[in-house]
Amino acid sequence: MKKFEIKTDLRKAQDAGAKNNKTEEKEIMAESMAGLKRTHRCTELDTANIGEIVTVMGWVQKNRNKGGIIFVDLRDRSGILQIIFEEADCGAESFAKAEKLRSEFVIAVTGRVEARSGAVNENLKTGRIEVRAQSLRILSESETPPFPIEENSKTKEELRLKYRYLDLRRPDLQRNLMTRSRVAILTRAFLADEGFLEIETPTLIKSTPEGARDYLVPSRVHPGSFYALPQSPQLLKQLLMCSGYDRYFQLARCYRDEDLRADRQPEFTQIDMELSFVDVEDVLDVNERLLQKLFCEICGYELQLPIPRMTWREAMDRFGSDKPDLRFGMELKNVSDTVRGCEFAVFKGALENGGSVRGINAEGQAGMPRKKIDALVEYAKGFGAKGLAYLSIQEDGSFKSSFAKFMKEEELTALVSAMGGKPGDLLLFAADKDKVVFDVLGNLRLELARQLDLLKKDDFKFLWVTEFPLLEYSEEEDRYVAMHHPFTMPMEEDLPLLDTDPGAVRAKAYDIVLNGTEMGGGSVRIHQADIQSKMFEVLGFTKEKANEQFGFLLDAFKYGVPPHAGLAYGMDRMVMLMVGADSIRDVIAFPKIKDASCLMMEAPSPVDQKQLDELSIGITAESETAEKEE
Repeated sequence: MKKFEIKTDLRKAQDAGAKNNKTEEKEIMAESMAGLKRTHRCTELDTANIGEIVTVMGWVQKNRNKGGIIFVDLRDRSGILQIIFEEADCGAESFAKAEKLRSEFVIAVTGRVEARSGAVNENLKTGRIEVRAQSLRILSESETPPFPIEENSKTKEELRLKYRYLDLRRPDLQRNLMTRSRVAILTRAFLADEGFLEIETPTLIKSTPEGARDYLVPSRVHPGSFYALPQSPQLLKQLLMCSGYDRYFQLARCYRDEDLRADRQPEFTQIDMELSFVDVEDVLDVNERLLQKLFCEICGYELQLPIPRMTWREAMDRFGSDKPDLRFGMELKNVSDTVRGCEFAVFKGALENGGSVRGINAEGQAGMPRKKIDALVEYAKGFGAKGLAYLSIQEDGSFKSSFAKFMKEEELTALVSAMGGKPGDLLLFAADKDKVVFDVLGNLRLELARQLDLLKKDDFKFLWVTEFPLLEYSEEEDRYVAMHHPFTMPMEEDLPLLDTDPGAVRAKAYDIVLNGTEMGGGSVRIHQADIQSKMFEVLGFTKEKANEQFGFLLDAFKYGVPPHAGLAYGMDRMVMLMVGADSIRDVIAFPKIKDASCLMMEAPSPVDQKQLDELSIGITAESETAEKEE
């Protein structure tokens, strides 16, 4: 009995001690901020604050102990502020703490704002002032970071993404994310003033596999069935138009299981909108004014309206791309008629097979070394070219060429004339089917511009590309597929061609292009049942298949559908272009890498068998593994 009492008393004492320890911990944690209140962010201070007592908080960027005086660069999201510690001002305790400061310690400093005692730093917003510390608290210590927290870091991206929470402390990334926030706020305000309603649509929807691959989410309560994460809110925003909401927008999270590039991520944000009782001109008008507002407020750029327009056909013929970069010339020239009848086998064979011969003029590059030209040939092969023909015009008017010996002198002269060539120019030619020629020369044009430093990031060249083909033929599926989606309206005058020549039908579709990047796109939607049925028919859908995939939309269309149209921007791409970043990863807080994984969270990752069992999911070994075992 006594033993039990002793144990009980001991347990009570231990419990009481534990409670006291927890209380003490809380008091210690609370004390770190007790009586403190930040008065300013670092760069909210300027010469107007001289003489004021302020409290600032942030991270130690660096410190310099000059013996008796310590200089600390304090950093927060606004920028850097210099703090001066001298024992006579801050006291022995705070000065001793200041001597221990290292990079990335989190501190709070109270002190007096003064004019800089040393040289003014014109590179800093706070370069004319400093804070003379009166007290210091170390709010949190830091281990040595795995890389320096500095602007324009040269650290490998893989390491930075593993420690993304540290990478995000870099001033340049913080500016990017603050710019992104401003874009969102300005967009919401502008569209609200234009009568748009912000409406959220669900992110667990029905899979409609037309286009990129869906990310699928298994249902626990419906074994064997799956939701899809939305590639866009396309069908849902059309339903909102059926519901009478007139003008909708959303900053929508979207997901696509596709191969990644510098301007792609598996999950991304769209500035998404849809409008009722409108046609192409109405959509372009409101979006031109939105872009004008955003680029003025964010970049200080005065966008002149209207934005130029170009049909898809013209864009391909002139630039070999449906998202042409207009910051430089070097346009494609179709010289098929000029070389028709020549005996150069490459040109002759391409024309006989229904292709074309086109070229670009790299002005002033006749002196390009053969090694560089050979590198361009290899580059072109990466886009399907069998080779690349070239002709350099020397200053004396003579030619150096890979094919001159196969053509008559008058044929060469006519070719140079058709290309607008002059002494000092380098002419490059591709000959093949149009699709290959466009792909080769369109990309070669951009590569030359990069090499010649013609791509200025602050030179904004906007363009609407219109009248896209409604359909494109898929050799893989042996049928026509929608270039955009099955709900895009054909040009009215092209409707008869749906029966006779579907590939020639143009769409009432439009993309907004900036500096060679498709920043957004949209279309007028089909709202007539007969045209929608015809579209499904051309795409090879049976009535049963159309109803299986899109029945909920088709049912809604039976009850009065307003004419409607819309557009969506890739917000990540837009901000990337605004800030001059090379990748959308630089404007997304926690991006994925090329294989769609997150290095920081180590996602995707295996899950417990219990979770799989609840979802009625079994993991099957890859066939290659099974074959090896056999």
